[in-house]
Amino acid sequence: MHLYLLRHAIAAERSPRWTGHDAERPLTKKGSKKMERIAAFIKEQDLSFDLILASPFRRARQTAEIVADTLSCRDRLLFSHNLKIGGSRRALISEITTKHRSKRAILLVGHEPYLGALISRLISGEDRTPIALRKGGLCSLRVASLRYGRCATLDWLLAPAHMVRRKGKA
Repeated sequence: MHLYLLRHAIAAERSPRWTGHDAERPLTKKGSKKMERIAAFIKEQDLSFDLILASPFRRARQTAEIVADTLSCRDRLLFSHNLKIGGSRRALISEITTKHRSKRAILLVGHEPYLGALISRLISGEDRTPIALRKGGLCSLRVASLRYGRCATLDWLLAPAHMVRRKGKA
């Protein structure tokens, strides 16, 4: 199995002007445009997913929808409360192994520090390995048998700058 982990794109900042619930903070225009370019990179790399599982928080939902639309796989997009801020990583692993065990390539879309701690848990067996995904960052893990503990090998971890070409640059 391959697990891919994607942090949501740039979202509206929490500030005194933001009066809504944190779960409803949307992507900014810049965040949406950057995620469209990251999704195009994912497509160019011929990555495909049997399942896209995302946090229901608006910014993660929007990020997952951009990827699903770019890859023409909106029908493979589901949402899990286990991926939201404060969700249970152990329950997420249980959800995947019980409900989605036949899937060979799964994209998880969520938040930091949740995703970094999940990567740490799966590659080292502990949550203490300091791993952080930048907004729009993408990670690939190879997993022989998924469990809540050391079970994965880190294939790669990319910052958005690795996936998005800047205008005027090759």
